[in-house]
Amino acid sequence: MARSRLRKIADLFGWPDDVREPSLTAGGGGGVDELLRVLDGYGHTDVGYLRHHHERFSLTLEEFDGSWDRSRGVRLLDIGAHWLHQSLMWRRAGYEVTAMDLPVTLDLPSVRAAADGEGIRLVTESDLERCPSLSNLPDDSVNVVLFTEIIEHITFNPVHFWSEVYRVLMPGGRIVITTPNYYSWFGRAWDFRRFRTGFGGGVSVDEVLATPTYGHHWREFAMHELIRYFCLLSPDFNVVKIKYVKNYYPPPVTRGGRMKQALCERIPWLRPNLHLEIELPAKQAGIVVKPGW
Repeated sequence: MARSRLRKIADLFGWPDDVREPSLTAGGGGGVDELLRVLDGYGHTDVGYLRHHHERFSLTLEEFDGSWDRSRGVRLLDIGAHWLHQSLMWRRAGYEVTAMDLPVTLDLPSVRAAADGEGIRLVTESDLERCPSLSNLPDDSVNVVLFTEIIEHITFNPVHFWSEVYRVLMPGGRIVITTPNYYSWFGRAWDFRRFRTGFGGGVSVDEVLATPTYGHHWREFAMHELIRYFCLLSPDFNVVKIKYVKNYYPPPVTRGGRMKQALCERIPWLRPNLHLEIELPAKQAGIVVKPGW
């Protein structure tokens, strides 16, 4: 029944049965095989993770770098750098990279060897809420902050964290946010069967107990929520780019899945991913939110 409705929508717009999104191309940071050759020289890396997420890394780099004036600075802080896959791509694209993550990844010998060999500075942080390691970075020391696929995982009050990001970000710099779109056709907002049967939304208990998700989603955001999020943090923040992004991952193989992909391509707000760039033109008001306890 659902497939039939999708076919009627497709016929209305004149879409063929086999329509699908164009495949994404690798960005200036290097293709998967090239990156694996580099990383193999330093030891073990999570090959599956890189292959699965390379399209996302590449598209984010292309989207930002295509409109960024590098004369404004290329000092970048990658928060949530994992095995340095994304950091390495930005480094090879010409950015000066500081990578920050938990010691469980950044203390691995292969990761430290890659950082040394590729000129990536490491900041090991086990407490993202208070950020004692981030406090060692000087004021106004970075031009770009990458915060990709992280904001949906934060379960602590983030005000102090954002105060530290604000401090290290140079006036004129930007924060790059990527995160799933709550209102995506493929998102959990559309799972009416779970809602109707009392099984809620968000990550399911089946996924919590059985799926390696590299950190479970606490909540997903709508675009308007994220704009308000940064407006509440500080009037100094200015959202200069908002974009609904097509699927980073291979399209579903079923006909119904392909039709959903096609629908998302024609109606941007149904696409599965969000890309925002938040600029800090000048430092005047600071972070104005005060947690209420």
